[in-house]
Amino acid sequence: MKKLAIMGAMEEEIEPLLAHFDNVKVTDFAKNKYYEVTYNGLEIVIAYSKIGKVFASLTASTLIEKFGCDTLLFSGVAGAINPKLKIGDLIIADKLCQHDLDITAFGHPHGFVPGGDVFIETTEKLRDIAKEVAVENSLSVLEGTIATGDQFVHSVERKEFIESTFKADALEMEGASVAVICDSLSVPFFILRAISDTADGGADIDFDEFLKSSAKESADYLIKIVDKLNK
Repeated sequence: MKKLAIMGAMEEEIEPLLAHFDNVKVTDFAKNKYYEVTYNGLEIVIAYSKIGKVFASLTASTLIEKFGCDTLLFSGVAGAINPKLKIGDLIIADKLCQHDLDITAFGHPHGFVPGGDVFIETTEKLRDIAKEVAVENSLSVLEGTIATGDQFVHSVERKEFIESTFKADALEMEGASVAVICDSLSVPFFILRAISDTADGGADIDFDEFLKSSAKESADYLIKIVDKLNK
């Protein structure tokens, strides 16, 4: 690893990450800001993409192609599907899918397009390091499937559809698109989320209340992972 990318979707998701660094260089590109730092000798570029799959794809591609990052870590928040997940809990994705990708009219399964896959697996080595860090810091972290879509899910019916169709544990709005980019460009990647809501009828209330605290949980864990990676 020569240069590390760290992504979030919202400003609130990278603010607790940026708080760990001094001497931040800001570069404006493609209607976004990229924050370049050096941390214990490691070059890191941090950015929040804005919400949704298109912006996340643009930002991930930029971090890799323009800034030359060769590993990408994503830190952010998600809604819980798995009833074991409570607000503030951590989940690392073993694989991701796009729950709103639908060409079933042509006989394909949900989440599939020709030339693609329903699920994309994250990098096992990075997951293993994350699990080591969790054990060392007595953190309870679930490893599971994360579903991505361009919608903030707040209905029980939609949540149940995603759970039954994809066996997903959590859902959000960027991860699978980042997975597609990294997988296509052969860049090791890792998706970490802290639960900020329960993706049901109360999501609109829970989300605003717990966004910042859950984002900090995710960011603090990610920095410990970066420390381990950089040894």
